[in-house]
Amino acid sequence: MLTFVELMVAYWPQVLSGLGNTVLLASIVTLTGLLGGILVFYLTLSSNRLCRRLTEGYISFFIGTPLIVLLFLMYYGLPQWGVHMSPLTASIIGFTLNVSAYNARYLTTAYRGLDPEELEAARAQGFSDGAVFRLIILPQVMRLSVPALANQAILNIKDSSVAFLIQYTEFFAQMQDLAVRSFRFFEAYVVAGAVYLLLVSIVVLAARYLERRYVLPGTWRREP
Repeated sequence: MLTFVELMVAYWPQVLSGLGNTVLLASIVTLTGLLGGILVFYLTLSSNRLCRRLTEGYISFFIGTPLIVLLFLMYYGLPQWGVHMSPLTASIIGFTLNVSAYNARYLTTAYRGLDPEELEAARAQGFSDGAVFRLIILPQVMRLSVPALANQAILNIKDSSVAFLIQYTEFFAQMQDLAVRSFRFFEAYVVAGAVYLLLVSIVVLAARYLERRYVLPGTWRREP
């Protein structure tokens, strides 16, 4: 009978392919979710009251809706209306809608911590609303939101395992298949947990670097 290590070696191409799919999905939705979050955050600052209300409604809806519901709706529901998507496409769209709402909320929270007088001074100097957002608001809220955005990137990695429910063959799906084939459930799940921990650790280290590299003056504290 083969040992678990021998089974891992034999099954390695599939496991590696699944890991690549996990990294691909998590990377894409982290980027699209960030860009979408910035757009949604910008709309929350609109001078149009209806626009602000609709944007807040979007944020509340997608934060309050379980991710798995969005994925099932995209992959299993839309075909009834003639819209067919690949598992990757459905995952990207579902994740992006969800992550954009969370990121917009993080950016909004950071925005509330800015000095209103600084923004008023910029407008008094003749800066347009777009210039104030691009040159003053966005750089500061992005820096202040690094911990929250990094946490969301970590959640994207962990939540990517949900995509196997819509037939996206990511890392956990491959480890689950290995466990079923070999009946080595404990070993397979321990390895899966260790790999996810490694991926999360990489994001944490990157976030710490960004916090130190792009920290706002006067906000950094030396660790004891």
